[in-house]
Amino acid sequence: MMKLSWVWIVIAIAFLQLVTGFLDFNETELSLIEAYDYGVSKLNYNPLMVGLTLIASASAKGAVCLDGTLPGYHWHRGYGSGANNWLIHLEGGGWCNNVRTCVYRKKTRRGSSTYMEKQIPFTGILSDKADQNPDFFNWNRVKVRYCDGASFTGDTENKAAKLQFRGQRIWLAATEDLMSRGMRNAKQALLSGCSAGGLASILHCDEFRNMFPRTSKVKCLSDAGLFLDAVDVSGGRTLRSLYNGVVGLQGVQHNLPRICTIHRDPTSCFFPQNLISNIRTPLFILNTAYDSWQIQSSIAPPSADPHGYWHECRLNHAKCSASQMRFLQGFRIEMLNVIKGFSQSRENGLFINSCFAHCQTERQDTWFAANSPEIRNKAIAIAVGDWYFDRAGVKVIDCPYPCDKSCHNLVFK
Repeated sequence: MMKLSWVWIVIAIAFLQLVTGFLDFNETELSLIEAYDYGVSKLNYNPLMVGLTLIASASAKGAVCLDGTLPGYHWHRGYGSGANNWLIHLEGGGWCNNVRTCVYRKKTRRGSSTYMEKQIPFTGILSDKADQNPDFFNWNRVKVRYCDGASFTGDTENKAAKLQFRGQRIWLAATEDLMSRGMRNAKQALLSGCSAGGLASILHCDEFRNMFPRTSKVKCLSDAGLFLDAVDVSGGRTLRSLYNGVVGLQGVQHNLPRICTIHRDPTSCFFPQNLISNIRTPLFILNTAYDSWQIQSSIAPPSADPHGYWHECRLNHAKCSASQMRFLQGFRIEMLNVIKGFSQSRENGLFINSCFAHCQTERQDTWFAANSPEIRNKAIAIAVGDWYFDRAGVKVIDCPYPCDKSCHNLVFK
């Protein structure tokens, strides 16, 4: 089955080679990884398909995608013991940091509901099957589509380029609409997200908590959202440069946590490492220590590697030299240092596995399956469930690569 999934990779690469000249690294590389994710879900399972709901009330609030179209979400209604429980999952998909990349983006599903799939598979944490999603299968499960390019935080416009940067308004319009559809009665709620959506789940975590009465159990989960302000292989800071463009272009600074912006510049406050210790709501951080997206697009992007020394390594960890692996081990150590303060809180959770992957909650094979990744014999779905329901404290950090044999590592060809 894994061999079949590479067909999707090949198709994605062929397509990306056509558009690379028009894209910055962030959109290109993340699209490749997402193509792999959807391929696994479609080939290995017969998932529930859930239709797209456009938010009709959003337009009047100015809550629109980059191109001015309505935002949307996919909702599968909860039942039984989960009828009054809600899981809100924020979609990921990179960022756009200048007019050129945002103009391109608005003609894709990442910037316009016109191009969004009318139905998507609900797998992993969104699955409706108890044997695939033991703790959340019968909850109200919602995937909020991502069409702003700033992790649901911007609020401005560029009239000349006909671009609407309204991520913050989309976030509010989506949650307000869901509140009117029953979420206001939630007894339990979980805000989750993957990649850029994982960053958004951190940025909006306390906001989400404040939408509910204190009697409701509310927590947040960030999957592959721990983007580090790391030095790249050339000694520069590729991701900081990208984030600086996102924050400045999209008016993000006004929607960042004030507890951070009174001490730091807005770009620094877009990095989760400067936010997580001040979040009051219980938060679970799920991340691979060798995040595929960060290796390809932040640590060793082509722009920082003009001679291609890292080309093979960035596509396949097995081809990394000893010195390259030492650099990646340094990145892991930096990640562990970043979460030290965060991990002191009894209410927070951690699952840092030593894999070369990105986003593990949406894929069935990494969320909960016979051979899914584990730390201390505990799969990700069980770890998250134990933490959410207070069955056990969960703060697990894997030993360094290559000790973990349960990983589903991503390899690109």
